Amino acid sequence: MTDLGADREYASRLSACPACDAAPLAARIADSAAARGDLVLSLPTAHCAACITDVERALLAQPGVRAARVNLTLRRVMIDAPGREATDFIPVLEGIGYEAHELDASALGPTAADRQGRDILMRIGVSGFAMMNIMILSVAVWSGASGATRDMFHWISAVIAFPTVIFAGQPFFSSAWASLKGGRLGMDVPISLALILATSISLFETLHSGHHAYFDAAVMLCFFLLIGRYLDYRTRAVARSAAAELTALEVPRAVLLRDGAEQVVPLADLRPGDMIRIRPGARVAADGEVVTGMSEIDRSLLTGESLPVQAGPGMMLSAGEVNLTGPLDLRVTAAGQDSSLGRLTHLVAMAEATRGRYASLAERASRGYSPVVHLLALFSYGLWMYLSGDWRVALNVAAAVLIITCPCALGLAVPAVVTAASGRLFRRGLLIKDGTALERLAEVDCVVFDKTGTLTMGQPELVSLDDLPDTLRPVAHAIADASGHPLSRALAAALKGAGVPIAPLDQAAEVPGFGVEGRWQGLRVRLGRADWAGDAAQEPVDADGPVSLLSVEGHAPVLLRFVDALRPGAAECVAALQDQGRRVMMLSGDTAAAVASAAKALGIDEFRAGVTPAEKEAEIAALAQAGAHVLMVGDGLNDTAALARAHVSISPASALDAARAASDMVLMGQDLQPVAEAVALAVKARRRIKENFAISFGYNVIAVPVAMAGLATPLLAALAMSASSITVTLNALRLR
Repeated sequence: MTDLGADREYASRLSACPACDAAPLAARIADSAAARGDLVLSLPTAHCAACITDVERALLAQPGVRAARVNLTLRRVMIDAPGREATDFIPVLEGIGYEAHELDASALGPTAADRQGRDILMRIGVSGFAMMNIMILSVAVWSGASGATRDMFHWISAVIAFPTVIFAGQPFFSSAWASLKGGRLGMDVPISLALILATSISLFETLHSGHHAYFDAAVMLCFFLLIGRYLDYRTRAVARSAAAELTALEVPRAVLLRDGAEQVVPLADLRPGDMIRIRPGARVAADGEVVTGMSEIDRSLLTGESLPVQAGPGMMLSAGEVNLTGPLDLRVTAAGQDSSLGRLTHLVAMAEATRGRYASLAERASRGYSPVVHLLALFSYGLWMYLSGDWRVALNVAAAVLIITCPCALGLAVPAVVTAASGRLFRRGLLIKDGTALERLAEVDCVVFDKTGTLTMGQPELVSLDDLPDTLRPVAHAIADASGHPLSRALAAALKGAGVPIAPLDQAAEVPGFGVEGRWQGLRVRLGRADWAGDAAQEPVDADGPVSLLSVEGHAPVLLRFVDALRPGAAECVAALQDQGRRVMMLSGDTAAAVASAAKALGIDEFRAGVTPAEKEAEIAALAQAGAHVLMVGDGLNDTAALARAHVSISPASALDAARAASDMVLMGQDLQPVAEAVALAVKARRRIKENFAISFGYNVIAVPVAMAGLATPLLAALAMSASSITVTLNALRLR
């Protein structure tokens, strides 16, 4: 097991109770990120790696800005600038061509994202339909049509192509115009210039009865470029902010006790020292200490603990936990952003905004694209003006250079592979949310699993039914059926499956924090904690799994043992990962005995029990600091920060929304074996990505000199560009 050493010292707790392993959460977040100095602006038009560089450079040049980080997935930038206002930076970003405003959740919501996707698809449909019609018209010209017949076909093509280019090319034109207004040359500038030149030259040739028009090239450019843009959009649109999911768990109002009377107040009005009431079934609104009441608390959201824990006076609770059985009065110690849930939310937001060393190969390659393409096209124009003295020839050559170097193949190199690989993985039950996840997954050398709900099903099963006498089974069924506790439900399900009837039971009642009791034929019946249901002096039983005690007055108590069943394919998945030479670990908030038992059954040598959310995130950070590329597989709220911090992450579909949102992939079925298959496939996918880049690079090495030599018309350039895109796509489809 890894020793965190000094990295664990950060666990100086900023929580309700430093001694409680469920509440403390990452004090270093408060110390490092200057929470009070963070401003958040949304950037609706940011879409590529160049946008990140431009925005961060412009903001860091402003006085008082200590840090600025762009989260491209969420299209927002976090600015650490104490004492500054958001209005100070909006004009700065608008000055370099980026729309910016204070964070507006509705602008980033699913509705806006869906509209954007539909808009791109509509433009793809229009350009594709127009392209097919123009290509049919072009066949006649290629076949030798001349004179008035050729001119007629050119004019018909112009009528179709001109409005199509204006409509379908609007995303590129808008982005290019914004870049030029900001004094930059973004990737969309040469694309827009190529579209304008191809269309303009074609119109000029048509007006002067020229032999060649390139309307099909212009529309084809729009079609393939929009496909690349949509693939990129889809990889980003499915990712939602895990921090937003965590924020949604906050209770908006709390029941404040003032002079013995209940008063519902907004959460923002709570202050340390206030008394609040937590009703059964309600989520704990703030960190605090239980003053009165007995209940059971479901803290699986924060700790991964598979079973509820007893809560009574003096116990510290954390925001986000759920009160199950009895009312509790709580003295607030921290609320809102200062609560455990608030700190976890901030922790996840910072982890999401942190970019690792590994960036998309496509983004890295594209940074030098625009200046090189413009220089080559300008050089070609000048050279041919000097050699021929004909501006039409020179302009045709320059347009051919711009078109033939169009980054369609480059843009499809990664999305085409991701699409092919994601289709294969989807058929195996894995959904990829992030387009770069496969690239990062190929680098994984360490896999960290959560236990409850990930390696196990998170559902206790009775394993000691034979220990329960036949005479007591009907009453056991009755008392278990009267309780909503997970162990009671498991007992009732086992007895129902065995065909055991339910005995008549009187006065059945839940005793918060202890169990359930009732009367059967005048005898007292109890089911619950061993030290309550049996002898009051009896110590809790130390077992490999959860236990419950059934006591019927006049009969010997019966100890019922449960296990959390392993997830199907878990053992095979662990074995396959180990066979691939990858390190496998297990981190769980469950008890030491339960974790050790699961680790033994799965063949995992490195494991830790009783791990808090902050400790999980710290463990992942420590592994990364040591040079490991970590795959985190988890399902609970307690795993969310670790999922966001990991190099790549996977969560089951049964996981909480926050965990699924923080992960890069979602396991749709129960079988865990596709996780190991995904790691192996990722290595193949990365190889295909590199092959696609080699194809794209080799294509440009050959095609650019041909275009600059004047041996390719804009139409031939468009066909060559399309051929490179198709080649890249076919190579990617080999993964299927």
